[in-house]
Amino acid sequence: MTDSNEVELEVRNNPGELRYEIFAGDELAGFTTYTLQDGAVAFRHAEVFPQWEGRGVGSRLAKEALDDVVESGKVITPLCPFIVDFVSGHPSYLPHVDERHRRQIEAAIATEPEAG
Repeated sequence: MTDSNEVELEVRNNPGELRYEIFAGDELAGFTTYTLQDGAVAFRHAEVFPQWEGRGVGSRLAKEALDDVVESGKVITPLCPFIVDFVSGHPSYLPHVDERHRRQIEAAIATEPEAG
């Protein structure tokens, strides 16, 4: 099994399949599916294959997919729990999230107990 630190990770948008894919070298390591809705990209599902779990592959996929959406000027609609959690942990994405989901995430963040 190859460690993700030893192989180059690359995220690619595959608009034909409506998904962002992350490759570890030539191997597909995971993906997140989306739909396009009125100027928004709705993330529906994210999956990292078992041999790549726990290595930061999902976070890299989420970051680069969200960055691509932001750069395109579209709005993020996080429907997938992994993407919701990622946005919650990276509030710099909140201004780019649709109003309904942004309010839900902000409310959830506000009610989280402080770490410590």
